[in-house]
Amino acid sequence: YKGRCYHIEPVAGEESQFIAYVAYPLDLFEEGSVTNMFTSIVGNVFGFKALRALRLEDLRIPTAYVKTFQGPPHGIQVERDKLNKYGRPLLGCTIKPKLGLSAKNY
Repeated sequence: YKGRCYHIEPVAGEESQFIAYVAYPLDLFEEGSVTNMFTSIVGNVFGFKALRALRLEDLRIPTAYVKTFQGPPHGIQVERDKLNKYGRPLLGCTIKPKLGLSAKNY
């Protein structure tokens, strides 16, 4: 792991709660893939069993990295047309074993 916690501060009025500021070097992440960067950070940090509670408050992406992202191949309208779904949010999720779901139920 190359992430570095560069600042920790207590949460006002909350005992045993802290805000940690963590930075990662850009060379850890595939250029042009914000998804890769996000899942690398969130997947690793949120997987620590030693943490009882964790919340991502802010994510700052350096301009140099953002410039490598070319954007999606087409817009939301193409997706809505493919799915024939209009006037509502399009949501998705990935089921992971960590959720406690049994494979035999599905």
